[in-house]
This record gives sequence, C-alpha cells and structure tokens, in this order.
Amino acid sequence: MTPSSADYDYIRRLVQDHSAIMLEAGKEYLLGLRLQGLMTRHGCADIPALVQKLRSDRSGALSREVVEAMTNNETSFFRDLHPFETLRKVIVPELIRRRAAERTLDIWCGASSSGQEIYSVALTLREHFPELVNWRLNIVSTDLSREMVQRGRDGRYSQIEVNRGLPAMLLVKYFERSGMDYYVKPDIRRMVDFRELNLNGPWSGVPSRLDIVFMRNVLIYFEDAVKRRILAKVHDLLRPDGYLFLGGSETTLNLEDRLEQVQLERTRCFRRRH
Repeated sequence: MTPSSADYDYIRRLVQDHSAIMLEAGKEYLLGLRLQGLMTRHGCADIPALVQKLRSDRSGALSREVVEAMTNNETSFFRDLHPFETLRKVIVPELIRRRAAERTLDIWCGASSSGQEIYSVALTLREHFPELVNWRLNIVSTDLSREMVQRGRDGRYSQIEVNRGLPAMLLVKYFERSGMDYYVKPDIRRMVDFRELNLNGPWSGVPSRLDIVFMRNVLIYFEDAVKRRILAKVHDLLRPDGYLFLGGSETTLNLEDRLEQVQLERTRCFRRRH
C-alpha cells in the first residue's frame, strides 16, 4: 500500500519531536526507501501498519528506530576534501604553535554518521603531524543514531565506502582487510571517542573547550530556532582561536552574530568574533 500523506506527516512529526530534524513535505517515497528493513524486522507489511504500531509504542523503542532510520547518514572519507587540506596546511600547524605549552587539542565532530569524517580528521593528524603522538588528543565524535555510533566504533567499511574518497596509500597503511570489508587499525580507532548525542538535547560528553568543530551538512535539517540554539552552544564551547567547519551551503548569518566567517585557503570557516 502506498503511504498516505497522513502517514508521512505522522512520521515527520515523530522525527521532529524526537530530534528536531525537519523532513521535507511531499517526500512520501522516502518512507519506503529508508524503512523497508525496519518494517521487515517488525513484521509490518506496509507503512500504514508501521504507523499503527508506532501509535501503540509505549516503550519508545520502535519510535527511536524509525527516527534513526529516517535521518540522513550520507558521508564519505575526506568529503569535499578542501576542509581537510585547510586543516593540514593552516589550522593544525597554527594550533600546534599556540598549544605548545599545554600540548592538548580538543576536537569534536557533531554529526559523525558512520565515522568516515572523524576518521579522516584522525588520519590527517596521524599521517602529517607525528609530533602529536606525545600530545593529549581529545577527539569526540557524536551522532543521534545508536547504530551509526556503533559502526564508527567498529571502524568497519565496505569496498564501496573506502573507494569513496580514501587515498589508496592511507587504505594500505591504516586499514586491515577481513573478507570483503576493511577495518580501521586499532591505534587509529583508539584516537576517537564515539558517543550518542542529540544536538537538540543536553550535550553530555562534549569537551568543555574546543579547538576544532566539524558540524557539516547538519544544520540544514533544522528550523532556525534550533540552529540558533546549536550555534550559541558551539560559540560558548569554542576557544577564542578555535575553528568551526559548516557545510558548503550553511552559514551563521542571522543566526549567531558572535561567530564570524573567515576564508582559509579554499575553505570557509567560522571563529568567535573578537
């Protein structure tokens, strides 16, 4: 049975209530694409049957599964490349000079999906900055989805996933093959602390002062009021000389005036306004 607009609206409200993420109207086809596996597991023949089950979901477990399944987990290694080039050429060398006395870097990826983005950061640090081996690197990666967080912890990726953006040299050096999959080597996995976190809820586990924040291509899914709350919290945690990375179409304009845009190499970053 084709999902009705009422079924889609019910799931849209469910996702927004639980995560503040706004799904576009009129995209009922997304339900079949993203919920088919979940419906099979729960014995639901179609979307109306799933919605009926959700209405009686007192434990909230099924609702959580649906919310996680409906959120966008698009990611890849070294996605868009330029931010990682800027990290390597400009930002990390600058922070190494500024943090020479304390020898500490605090980095947070706020919507990490299955971990490719934060592992790209970790690989950049390990490959290009061997002096950081003796530093305290506090690298935290969070996501709403319990499944995605576990995937990041496992560090397990398919051939297709490693072919999307990961240089062959890094694949050979920092990954181990097992069957048809590739695993991030343990010393790289240990660099990253993966945690569950809803950006619209309490930010437990996020470092209290941040040198680098990656929050790319996530604000676009929130309404302006939620964007303002998130950016205000980022501002308060970001150190005066720290850097925030947003997605290519995202901005702080008219959302958080205490953050200003700076152009570094071919990348737009944001810093606290001085």
